Amino acid sequence: MSTTVTAQELLARSIELATANVLNSGGPFGAVVVTADGQTFDGVNRVTATNDPTAHAEVTAIRRACSELGTFDLSGATLYTSCEPCPMCLASALWARVERVVFAADRHDAASVGFDDAVFYEYFENGERDALMPVAKLELEDPQAPPILEPFTTWNTLESRIDY
Repeated sequence: MSTTVTAQELLARSIELATANVLNSGGPFGAVVVTADGQTFDGVNRVTATNDPTAHAEVTAIRRACSELGTFDLSGATLYTSCEPCPMCLASALWARVERVVFAADRHDAASVGFDDAVFYEYFENGERDALMPVAKLELEDPQAPPILEPFTTWNTLESRIDY
């Protein structure tokens, strides 16, 4: 008898986690990180429960996996999530080097019940993003200010650095 867990079962688990989380003062999102060697790490949305806007299910699953494995690199891992990841969660998966993301509901399903992340997706897709949140480079004019590249120069000369 095989003990291999299928992608369907892992995706179903993310949905079960999301549903249970709703009944535990959390948002309706769940996620499971599965490492290349088959270890699993669950995460649920705790944004309102912890007043942490970054505590999305995908992020909490990635944080748990990295913390318990003692690494920031999840190369070869798959992220199963109950809903299409928002741009922050996608960026988190990219930074963690997750190999693949699989989701159940999509952003339109989430929007239909009040989770409308469309403005965030659009932020990255158009040139009018300053209307939502201006992001700008500011030149330092004070001659006493540190050189803007000093952190990078220091990083590059540090023998004990850990590249990522």
